[in-house]
Amino acid sequence: MQDRARATRKVLLESAAHLFVERGYAGTSVNDISDHSGRTSGAIYFHYSSKEKLALAVVREQFATWPQLASVYSRPGIPPLEKLVGLSFRVAESLSEDVVARAGARLWAERRTIEADVPTPFDAWSVAATRLLAQARTRGELAEGVEPSAAAVTLVCAFFGLCTLTDEMPGGRNWRERLDQWWTLVLRFLQANPDPAALLARARMRIAARPEGPALSRT
Repeated sequence: MQDRARATRKVLLESAAHLFVERGYAGTSVNDISDHSGRTSGAIYFHYSSKEKLALAVVREQFATWPQLASVYSRPGIPPLEKLVGLSFRVAESLSEDVVARAGARLWAERRTIEADVPTPFDAWSVAATRLLAQARTRGELAEGVEPSAAAVTLVCAFFGLCTLTDEMPGGRNWRERLDQWWTLVLRFLQANPDPAALLARARMRIAARPEGPALSRT
């Protein structure tokens, strides 16, 4: 019974995520989710007492992947700025390729239309970025005058904007190329001895060689 309940919740969560991405929160009804999932509205209300609760479950499911994405870059031996770049590519991959992550991002952007407190990933992202920038400064790899905590907040805001606006920009969803271009510009100001091309090449090689394969596969 527990396995069946978990399977039903998964179907409902992913069906809701698809519709939230396509139509937004206000444009999606419980009946729409019922039709898309093939489950009754009664089944939806049994597992999630309201559309708001289902939306929050989608957001929390997205944020639940954060430790998985970040754990790879907690290992020793990887320079901190390379960790920061690599982690950004994994988060961007999730936001671009995984429907639940995309839905979570859209729901956060539409949070004022949801009658519930929608959690945010930005505190965790800023803390991680601050820690890595501080490590880079200790190693003498951070440009003079760059303050880790202030720079981290700026980077997180710019990064999230880049990820969420990529679909609307000319050229479509080529997020890898856009992120490359963004980091090429940013690293010129972050690195004590700027060499963005070399750092990006190392980060891409490490991502390509990761044994766990793609970060997520719900598309």
